[in-house]
Amino acid sequence: QVQLVESGGGLVQPGGSLRLSCAASGRIFSISAMGWYRQAPGKQRELVASITSGGSTNYADSLKGRFTISRDNAKNTVYLQMNSLKPEDTAVYYCNADLLSSSTLMRRNYWGQGTQVTVSS
Repeated sequence: QVQLVESGGGLVQPGGSLRLSCAASGRIFSISAMGWYRQAPGKQRELVASITSGGSTNYADSLKGRFTISRDNAKNTVYLQMNSLKPEDTAVYYCNADLLSSSTLMRRNYWGQGTQVTVSS
């Protein structure tokens, strides 16, 4: 089937940086949009950033200028560079992909298992 596997989370001090990666694997015919969401304790999951296969990006207004999303279509991988991190960025970060499976020939949304990002001194 299809799997999304995130990596790169961890503990970082305020003002620090982290780079998250998410690789999609399995029976994939094509991937359109990929993105990152996050969910802090007691809060709803929210969009962080998304990117189309052509490279068009969309960011949560509050994160513009600090976070940068990019992707490598050849590797079916999306990245999130996070700079100037703040304690309020602490959350589980989830990868999301809208893709067409080569086994089912159906397009649907897939989620990764999530990676914890903790910003604390």
